[in-house]
Amino acid sequence: MSNQTQVRQPNAIQRWFRETVAELRKVSWPTRAEALALTRIVLIVMIIMAIILGGLDWVFFRFFAWLFGH
Repeated sequence: MSNQTQVRQPNAIQRWFRETVAELRKVSWPTRAEALALTRIVLIVMIIMAIILGGLDWVFFRFFAWLFGH
């Protein structure tokens, strides 16, 4: 064994955490106004899609109920 001091290598979890923090610092985060605008868009699209899918579900339900005589 040599008398040289051994350099301790970080384990995988420490390295992952350090790299993750470094990557998060590179991110271009949206402003509060941008985040709110995008959130509104997502909510509006979700509501529209729920109405469309609910309407299609109702139409198909009625169609098959009529088709099978219920």
